[in-house]
Amino acid sequence: MTQAPRITQPVHVPGPSGPWDEVATAMDRCGSAVVFTTWGEWLSAVVTEPRLRLLLGRDWPRYRRTADPLVRHRFAAARLVLKYTAAAALGTDAAGLDLAYKIGGRPHLRGIRQVDVALSHTDELIVVGISRGGRIGVDAEPLTRTLTYDVMRERMCTPAERAALNGLDGPARTAALLRLWTLKEAYTKALGQGLRLDFTEFGFPAGAEGEFTAHDGAGLLAPDGSPAAPDTWSLGTYRTMERYLVAVARYATGPAAVPGGADRPVADERSMSLVAQLLPRHTDAAGPHQPRSGAA
Repeated sequence: MTQAPRITQPVHVPGPSGPWDEVATAMDRCGSAVVFTTWGEWLSAVVTEPRLRLLLGRDWPRYRRTADPLVRHRFAAARLVLKYTAAAALGTDAAGLDLAYKIGGRPHLRGIRQVDVALSHTDELIVVGISRGGRIGVDAEPLTRTLTYDVMRERMCTPAERAALNGLDGPARTAALLRLWTLKEAYTKALGQGLRLDFTEFGFPAGAEGEFTAHDGAGLLAPDGSPAAPDTWSLGTYRTMERYLVAVARYATGPAAVPGGADRPVADERSMSLVAQLLPRHTDAAGPHQPRSGAA
């Protein structure tokens, strides 16, 4: 029996006009949606939107005190994309949503405990994820980013991943390493732990693309390559705009989409913290790897 999808192909939304119907459809079908765009595509909305102060809400003071126009506009564009995405998914007005931040900078929608949101950016790309009934994490990297295998294999790869990567050469190994890196970032962001977790203590299939889960014999893996947490994590990697790789990790123990599912609480901070405590944390103060893409 084929499992219903829990995540979908990311949707390109080049501006406030959408296409938001694709986001609503993804939410109805899977209980989650992922949107990508560039801050340049949303620049005109930032500089011409008469409701900008209302839309930014509690982010308005930070926007106003940011001196660099480039940084200020990118910041505002990312928040607009997140709010418009959430509004489309929930069938409401973006200005009526209250975006706040947890310790560590993870965004959340105040007063809407059942829905989880995620935000990532790299270069000009902005990626937003939203999930009903389960935590979600997203990460993005340029396809041109090169991770050095000799350096990274001991810092981020499980024994099973190293064995798989050792069988690849050149561009194939570089591409697989980048997929693993973005997946691990997305997964730990969904847990709310980021780089605090030891990346060598959990793994993924080295060659998987698109959506995959433990139901497929893939998904989240233990260090030895055996399935871990079956049917709870859905993951995927997607190429966007021909120059970026986007990874999505979604935790959902229930069906992909349930009528009235918005009334079900999302996996709470305590339960996700307990999951995270099962994984060793990094102790290397200098950090285990190269600079990461932004999450806020």
